[in-house]
Amino acid sequence: MPYDACLAELTSIVGERYVVTDPADTGAFLLDHRARYRGEALAVVKPATTDEVSRVVKACGKAGVAIVPQGGNTGLCGGATPLGPRPSIVLRLDRMNRIRAVSPAEETITVEAGCILADIQSAAARDGLLFPLSLGAEGSCQIGGNIATNAGGIAVLRYGNMRQLVLGLEVVLADGTVLDGLRRLRKDNAGYDLKQLFVGAEGTLGIVTAASLKLFPAIRSRSIAMMQVAGVEDALTLFARARTTFGERISSFEIIGASYMDFVLKYVTGTAMPFAQPAPWYLLLEVGDSRPEAPLAADMEGFLGDAFEAGLVSDAVIGASLAQEEALWKLRHGVTGEFKLAGKTMSHDTSVPVAEQPAFVARVEAAVLAAYPDANVMMVGHIGDGNIHVVVLFPHERFATADAFEAASDAIDVIIDDIAMELGGSITAEHGVGYTYRRRLARTKNPDELMLMRKIKQMLDPDGMMNPGKIFLPAESPAP
Repeated sequence: MPYDACLAELTSIVGERYVVTDPADTGAFLLDHRARYRGEALAVVKPATTDEVSRVVKACGKAGVAIVPQGGNTGLCGGATPLGPRPSIVLRLDRMNRIRAVSPAEETITVEAGCILADIQSAAARDGLLFPLSLGAEGSCQIGGNIATNAGGIAVLRYGNMRQLVLGLEVVLADGTVLDGLRRLRKDNAGYDLKQLFVGAEGTLGIVTAASLKLFPAIRSRSIAMMQVAGVEDALTLFARARTTFGERISSFEIIGASYMDFVLKYVTGTAMPFAQPAPWYLLLEVGDSRPEAPLAADMEGFLGDAFEAGLVSDAVIGASLAQEEALWKLRHGVTGEFKLAGKTMSHDTSVPVAEQPAFVARVEAAVLAAYPDANVMMVGHIGDGNIHVVVLFPHERFATADAFEAASDAIDVIIDDIAMELGGSITAEHGVGYTYRRRLARTKNPDELMLMRKIKQMLDPDGMMNPGKIFLPAESPAP
């Protein structure tokens, strides 16, 4: 085989046990999280140190082998699946899972890219601190992948996306150079902020091997309420009122449409409707304070009482225990693989300006149903930051072939994207571009921005070996 010498060199770098080539062992790493794409790779390689990553990159570069970095493989756009046009390896950083340092005085934590998100949260908590990134896959996703996709999650409203949580990065570039930028500074204005090039770049510019991250005071008191509302306009009015009442203590302000709620109650085990009657929309509000004695329960009761008097809420419930709070959150976050059981789904990660959400919701639902009257249009998302997820569900038997499904999916993408762009939005808020959204990005991105992105890619990865086939369509990618 033409790549035997490369595999032998990789084995000499990381050890025979950590160059996996048997199809029985590599299969799980070649399939994306949604089981939509299956790729091919010469091997799955698992280095243990930044130096090993650097040497692996150099060896692959010498052999003309591309590299597809992969974290917990929980992404939703095929960004970590080896689907590029060239022979490649999958680079897993599971063994690089050390927490290098925690500094309570600085409120920082320095971790390696293979650390599981939940483990970072736990390490911070042991020192009475909080790492606020939180999302459904936090028990298996890795921080390197979170950084590569600029992960969002449920606490963006208060703490920002992953981009706002990164102080410094250690990155291996396409030529094997180790860019050591693991600074823990809150203020650093010495030239370009290079770390931001790699946050959200999906492994196409370099491989994040470690990161210095912001921590915050732990939340010692909180209150969670779910409300029933008539429409998205009322939800935004409540959001404004909540900001007046709670200020920066709002951690999450989530919205759930009726059809999505019906789906969760039907397919997600352990869920129950907390209200006597259904409603068109549901809001989930979480507020937290670092002071254990903060009067959040009384503030929440007052907020809801005022909302009832104003006719903005038809019913509401406050979580009275940890179990009840978790049950409310499960209605928002409980869906994992259930969509596959229910039918054929097309999921979207659109964002629009917060004030444009009522128009977005109304126009998308009307346009999709006009084109596909048998569709079940479900909506759920982070209304506090303008990120509404549209999920379009069809029965399993709706499409006779995979091509028919893809054609309908493309048509629905165009419908949703056009509305989002007209409202000043984006086709992806927190999932990234990966493989799935490449055509949508090329169609909707400002051409000047897209050109600059290609130039940055060409400069940092002139041979196109870093996660090829992602973000850019093939004609736009740098030539090998």
